[in-house]
Amino acid sequence: MVRVLICDDQWIVCEGLELILGNDPEIEVVGLASNGAEAVAKVAEARPDVVLMDLKMPVMNGVLATRKIKADFPAVKVLVLTTFGADEWVFDAVRAGAVGFLLKGTPRDQLIAAVKGTAAGETYLDPKVAGKLLDAVAFQGAPHADSTLLSDLTEREREVLQLLTQGLSNSEIASRLYLSPGTVRNYVSSILTKLDVEDRTQAALLALRHGLR
Repeated sequence: MVRVLICDDQWIVCEGLELILGNDPEIEVVGLASNGAEAVAKVAEARPDVVLMDLKMPVMNGVLATRKIKADFPAVKVLVLTTFGADEWVFDAVRAGAVGFLLKGTPRDQLIAAVKGTAAGETYLDPKVAGKLLDAVAFQGAPHADSTLLSDLTEREREVLQLLTQGLSNSEIASRLYLSPGTVRNYVSSILTKLDVEDRTQAALLALRHGLR
């Protein structure tokens, strides 16, 4: 059972998400919050697996709340709810520890799959958000494909990381490379250690900055 806390300052959004997720037998909505401060407090009480986090909210925004949650409860996954135009907030959320990004208005099936995948350790990047991240990384200057940072990776780890930057799950990567999901998990763990990052999203962004795509 995946335990989910929903945080959005628009109550109708919270209730809509609760209705959609609550109808899935493998998901339990353990709380609703209307701002970041409330979300931090409710995470301490309810101990969810995943927090669906809005970014622009009163009292405490979603970026600050994400940073606080990840500092106090590192095992909790934060899946950001965003809008197409919130570019600068997306990057701040990555730095704060968010592991995925979901556009508001995402279809029901994709929403449920994103929540379950996030709980399982996979990264969900809406294609539109991923495109913006790619554009912004490219804008920062010419990438360096021969970076010493990536040179520590084995050839197979680089292949896994390249597919990871495309938003593929462990099972999808396993299928592409004819490996078992467990082997892919081991590769991902090794990649995170070598790149000194906490999660798949940060690894993907780092790889893109250094020209791996």
